[in-house]
Amino acid sequence: MSPTPSDDYKAEVFLSCRYGDLEDVQAFVSKYGATSLTNVRDENENCVLHMICANGHLDLLSYLLPLLPSALLSAQNVSGSTPLHWAALNAHLDIAQKLVLYADGPGRDLIDIKNAAGLSPLGEAEIAGWEEGAKWFVEVMNLESEGGSKEEEDAALDTEDGSNREIEVEIEDADGQIAKMTISGSTPSAAPEASVS
Repeated sequence: MSPTPSDDYKAEVFLSCRYGDLEDVQAFVSKYGATSLTNVRDENENCVLHMICANGHLDLLSYLLPLLPSALLSAQNVSGSTPLHWAALNAHLDIAQKLVLYADGPGRDLIDIKNAAGLSPLGEAEIAGWEEGAKWFVEVMNLESEGGSKEEEDAALDTEDGSNREIEVEIEDADGQIAKMTISGSTPSAAPEASVS
């Protein structure tokens, strides 16, 4: 059984995550085990993943993802924000993609989590003016209707001649504005003429 880290060591590893010190985090994990990181929090209930994702430390995130429970990816702080919210707020596309695409994690459901302000990571990206991230979130977010399967939706997009038809959907952003998007087949893509109205 690994020893229990003191509060001082927890504070130190928390700072190491904030500043991206991979070697210090690896030393902590070697001495105390990865599960010891699960309960390391600051006074605002931010976990180590909040610090890593807010500051864009991809190497540290890549090291820790297989070691930490997947539930930590959706951990919310006192403001209800997840690590993905913080990655979006700080425009870290590689971090956002790693979190959402991590095979053992919650996946694109992370994009649907709202914080206390009622904002999803997509909403945070829009407010921050991070168009690249907002576009990527829209491309991968859950667009399936409740009760319908992916196969049923794909079949609904097929025309009688076997080709796919396009449908246009409207998505409301954090400010209540409507953005249009065209979906062709099973892959959503932003419509070239799409504009926020």
